[in-house]
Amino acid sequence: MLIPDRKNTNKKLKEKRREALSSVLPISLLVLALSLFFIPVKLSTMSLFLLGAMLLIQGMALFTLGADMAMLPMGTHMGAMLTRKKDIRFLVGVAFALGLLITMAEPDLTVLANQVQGVPNLALILTVAVGVGLFLVVALLRILFQWKLSYILIGLYGLVFLLGALIKPEFVPMAFDAGGVTTGPMTVPFILALGVGVANVRSGRSAQDDSFGLVSLCSVGPILAVMLISLFFPRLTNVPEEHVALGVETTRDVMAAYRDGLPAYLWEVFIALAPIVVLFFGFQIFFLHLPGSELKRIGVGLLYTFVGLVLFLAGVNIGFLPMGDTLGRSIGASSVHWLLVPLGMLMGYLVVAAEPAVHVLNEQVEQVTSGAIKKEVMMKTMSVGVSISVGLSMVRVLTGISVWWFLVPGYLLALGLTFFTDPIFTAIAFDSGGVASGPMTAAFMLPLFMGACAALGGNILEDAFGIVAMVAMTPLIAIQILGVVYRIKTRKAPAPVPAADEEADDEIIDV
Repeated sequence: MLIPDRKNTNKKLKEKRREALSSVLPISLLVLALSLFFIPVKLSTMSLFLLGAMLLIQGMALFTLGADMAMLPMGTHMGAMLTRKKDIRFLVGVAFALGLLITMAEPDLTVLANQVQGVPNLALILTVAVGVGLFLVVALLRILFQWKLSYILIGLYGLVFLLGALIKPEFVPMAFDAGGVTTGPMTVPFILALGVGVANVRSGRSAQDDSFGLVSLCSVGPILAVMLISLFFPRLTNVPEEHVALGVETTRDVMAAYRDGLPAYLWEVFIALAPIVVLFFGFQIFFLHLPGSELKRIGVGLLYTFVGLVLFLAGVNIGFLPMGDTLGRSIGASSVHWLLVPLGMLMGYLVVAAEPAVHVLNEQVEQVTSGAIKKEVMMKTMSVGVSISVGLSMVRVLTGISVWWFLVPGYLLALGLTFFTDPIFTAIAFDSGGVASGPMTAAFMLPLFMGACAALGGNILEDAFGIVAMVAMTPLIAIQILGVVYRIKTRKAPAPVPAADEEADDEIIDV
């Protein structure tokens, strides 16, 4: 029995590797063309970048395969068990502890905390973790009691904008960025599967719609938490560092840079993965009692997840981060700095495909909707949304326009669209905003913006830090517009005969 499983796993790994290659290759080729023909880049930076691109491809392939084999089944089993137990206090306690622990271990949150001065790192991390824990509880209770997601989102974002008008301006981009980075590649697959498990047990007509929406609510918690804590701290300061490949001159130095950096990412991923694994095996011992064959599969999947994310983070942070900073500074200091807008839009369109959590969400959407919403359509829609957000963010870097002029109308439009699209599109749209702003945005696009802003003499905190917030906002609009188009197409379609009512739900969206 092991040989067919091994063959099947190898086949899936090849498929994942092809997907990863098609996702990472376009943005890599674009950066390579820019550095070869337009922007002079040090050979050390280029060498780190090329090796980083190879690690990204292999890391994404292993991670997405591991998520399918381990993270998704673990979340589904735990979500189903929490629902079957029918103990609200137990569900609330476990959900809060889960949200708290996995957020404190999220590597992207630590990166964000290190970027600013004025709020102690531990205070910021704990505040954001509590926010995620509380709102994970709200998200699960919403599924159980069938609360309407659009009404909850309207109320919460109304509170966000009210608090935003009261706090210091530099805290606003950081608050929205915190909401984006906390839903990283480690937490998204697990939280998505947790919602599917709870919704499947609860069943009912809206179970499919309710299986999404957890990521969106978990993204609001950090925004509110950071805004509240900002009332107790003075103004923020930030001194941007130039990310250069120090001491890297030969090919041996390139290998040494990755060799020296890998232990840190091994530890980061271990710390991020440990709370989920410990909680799952605690559930296994006391509640689940899964067979040994499934535990072996989950164990192998966890190994793939661990190795894949280590390789991915090493490639992004060691290879892509210096390149992003170099490109931003070079273009920002040139006489054609206006090219940052179209170039940023092109990068935004390509870079979202390199976010591992995006692929997990898109596959989950296609699976839960039985193919009604194709993952290819999701990817193209999100790419367009992120492209627009990066272009608008570059306009902010060039002009210094406040992020409020984009966030307020953007979220008003996104919340308004909830009344014109089906609930499942609303839930998927708000989830997509969280997954689109992952490690590639934090470690490649953010340094690109910080470098450009520093070269132009702008305010790093107010002008560059809004990129994660913008990337998290525009997919909400793009995917809900897709939902409106889908609703119009289904209304124009011929009415099905009574015996084929169920087939209408399986209509495939075609671009």
